Amino acid sequence: MARCLVTGGAGFIGSHLTERLLELGHEVIVLDNLSTGRRANLSHLEGHAKLTVRTGSITDPVLLAETTVGIDVIYHLAAAVGVKLVADDPVRTIETNIYPTEVLLRSAAQAKQRVFLASTSEVYGKNPKERWTEEEDLHFGPTTRPRWAYGCSKAIDEFLALAYHRKFDLPVVIGRFFNVVGPRQVGHYGMVIPRFVEQALNGGPIVVYDDGEQVRCFAHVREVVDAIIRLVDSPTAQGGVFNIGSDAPVSIRGLAAEIIKRIDPKISIEFLPYHDAYGEDFEDVRRRVPDISKLERTIHYKPSMTLGEILDDIIRWKRAQRQSD
Repeated sequence: MARCLVTGGAGFIGSHLTERLLELGHEVIVLDNLSTGRRANLSHLEGHAKLTVRTGSITDPVLLAETTVGIDVIYHLAAAVGVKLVADDPVRTIETNIYPTEVLLRSAAQAKQRVFLASTSEVYGKNPKERWTEEEDLHFGPTTRPRWAYGCSKAIDEFLALAYHRKFDLPVVIGRFFNVVGPRQVGHYGMVIPRFVEQALNGGPIVVYDDGEQVRCFAHVREVVDAIIRLVDSPTAQGGVFNIGSDAPVSIRGLAAEIIKRIDPKISIEFLPYHDAYGEDFEDVRRRVPDISKLERTIHYKPSMTLGEILDDIIRWKRAQRQSD
C-alpha cells in the first residue's frame, strides 16, 4: 500500500479520489485550502485511520515541502478551476496553477515520487477539429481575453511536468479532464450540470448561455477516478498525456432537455448571451470532444456510463441533499 498526497482533496474530484484510494487500502494525506473545496465533501470519511486532512494552500512552499515528506504518490488536483472563476480572477488562476506545480515537481523529482498532474481540455483552446487527440496543436485566443489564462497556465504545467520527466526521469502522468460530473459538484464556478439540475428542481427556467448548440461530453467522476488510479499504476503511462472523459457528444440545449425530461417536462429554457453571464471579453469553444483511444489502449479502460445514467445519479443525489438540509 502507498502513502498518497491528494492536493485539492476536499474538492469535487479530489474527494472522490481520496475516497477510492482509502477503499483500496492506501494511506491518504489531503492538502486543501477550502477555497473551492469543501470540508463537507470529506465528512463521511472523518475519523478514518488512514486519512489526514491538512488545511492550507499549495502556494505556501514551506507547507508543501512538509506535506510531501514520505509520500509515495502525489495526485496534484489543486488548481483555480471553473470558467467563471477564471474569467473573474485571472491573476489567481495563473499564480495558483503554475508556481506551486513547479515546486511540487522539483520536490517529487528529488524524492522519486510518482505524480499525477491534473490538466484540462481547456489546453486545446479553439482547436477546430471534430475530435481532439493528445498530439493536437493548442489554439489559444488573444491575451486580451482572460478566459484563455486557465488553459494556457495548465499547458505550462504540462510542459514543466514533461520536462522533469525527460531531464530527471520523473514518473509523471498527465490527465486532461473533459467535463467530469457527479455527486458533490456545485454550480458556483460555471459547472453546467449542477447549475441546470438546481434550476430545474427550483421549477425552472433552465438558463442556457448563447444558443445552446455548444457540444460537450460528460463523464462520471467515479469512472474518471478509476482511470486516474489505473494510469498512475501503469508503468507504460509514465511520461504520457491522456484525455480522460467520455467521448459521447451532446449539445448544451440537448443536455437541458434531458434534465427537463427527468424532472418536470413543463420547465422552460431561457437563453442568455455570453456577455451577460461572463462579461464582454468572453470567448467560448463550440465543440469539445476527446479521442480517448490512447487511454483505452494503455489501461484497457474508459468511462462508459451513459448521459442518462449520469444525470439520474446526480438528480438522485441532489434530491437527497435537499431532503437532508
